Amino acid sequence: MEKYILEAKHLTKSFSGHKVLDNVSLVIRPGEILCLVGENGSGKSTLIKIISGFYEANIGEITLGEKSYSRLTPSESIRQGVQVIYQDFSVFPNLTVAENISLSTQLATGKKIVNWAEIQKNAQNALDMINVKIDLDEEVGNLSVAQKQLVAIARAILQEAKLIIMDEPTTTLTQKEINRLYEVISWLSEREIAVMFVSHKLEEVFAVCNRIIVLRNGKLIVDESINTFQKEKLVYYMTGEEINPAPFEYKPQDPEPILKVNNLTLKGGFSNISFELHRGEILGIAGQLGSGRTELAKSLFGMLKVDSGEIIVKGENVHLKKIKDALRYKIAYVPEDRLTEGLLMERTVVDNINTVTLKDSGFFVDVKRMIKESLKWIKELSIIPSFIQVNASTFSGGNQQRIVIAKWLATQPEILILNGPTVGVDVKSKNEIHTIIKQLADTGIGIILISDDIGEVLSATNRVFVINLGEIIYESPTSETNFDILAGKVTQIHS
Repeated sequence: MEKYILEAKHLTKSFSGHKVLDNVSLVIRPGEILCLVGENGSGKSTLIKIISGFYEANIGEITLGEKSYSRLTPSESIRQGVQVIYQDFSVFPNLTVAENISLSTQLATGKKIVNWAEIQKNAQNALDMINVKIDLDEEVGNLSVAQKQLVAIARAILQEAKLIIMDEPTTTLTQKEINRLYEVISWLSEREIAVMFVSHKLEEVFAVCNRIIVLRNGKLIVDESINTFQKEKLVYYMTGEEINPAPFEYKPQDPEPILKVNNLTLKGGFSNISFELHRGEILGIAGQLGSGRTELAKSLFGMLKVDSGEIIVKGENVHLKKIKDALRYKIAYVPEDRLTEGLLMERTVVDNINTVTLKDSGFFVDVKRMIKESLKWIKELSIIPSFIQVNASTFSGGNQQRIVIAKWLATQPEILILNGPTVGVDVKSKNEIHTIIKQLADTGIGIILISDDIGEVLSATNRVFVINLGEIIYESPTSETNFDILAGKVTQIHS
């Protein structure tokens, strides 16, 4: 009989009569790197929570090792070797690295006196196993996102994990950090520790996994080796649709640039940045987190004051010292973190879409105008569901992103800066947002699309430059470059 770490049979789960997981069966073998993919709402999170014991399946059975469960508890799941590393990593920011890695293992032994020397030793051994160097005495709250993730992995190893589930593990990592994570995952696999890798980024799926499971509408659609897939086939299984996005075709509208940047410099952010943007263009800026891309975006929106250089809008040399200045020149900015910077999560769609324009309406709130404006953008951006008095927190990631875009389109911008416009959204929503962006460009808006998703830059822009360590190191028409060239430039080490 083949050895499995986990075997799930006929898992079914309903909430309020709605079936979110429907008769799902799967197995996970030692050392496998399994990718779990699907659209938002496909059942991925529910499946993970059943495997980890946070949800009880209405129907079905899970076998871990030699034991079978119709009702699995979180503590029993952990005892059987299942560890879930969520996007927040579930680390304690006020505790040290050593305490985060080792303390729960110490407490699980039932000892009444904590052996601090043993905690240090065990934590160091766990980090050494994955070839990671982090100061054991540093508070985790002071670490980078990538380091926090490695601390969570080390903790899982110390707790004798047999299966580690990683939920969107690369969302806020640089490409260098992603490559390091791949090395750690490979190390885990070689030692017979299985990894379930959940991601919306298909390039990552093909780079790291050896088997793919696709969920759609709560059903298991396919469970096959990575070798049987091509990207188009995988997208079809995930969405049930053929999605073949056409490259963006720029239609020149005005020989004069709507935006011109000359030798723009912000100390600690970027230096000597120069480029032009024309009406109807989608200019891609590719770069890792920390490359200076976000500082550049915020400088063009008046959120950061540059030290030197020129910003010229429609032939006028402008000084953008605050956001109001940018709005006056018809510049809008969609930030990279919609949850903390883009949306008022517990306010309605009406409130969110009208947040910026409401400030210009004086003391009197024109509720009818607000509703009319919201309905307009809900229709134009296909925001679903089309309920304007529902809080933004209840919408999917893709629809939340459309609400943020709608908020800034309501200001009638002529220059639109999009920073990571599809982070954390599924394949279908990503394609739909790209279509919206292309349509906006066709209306004459000059668009800057900033992203570390190279596939996104290639599919949705007509021109691209790479920013690395605060400098532009490469420029090209999109049609004259490719994924390998851009990926190499994005991660290039230079002095």
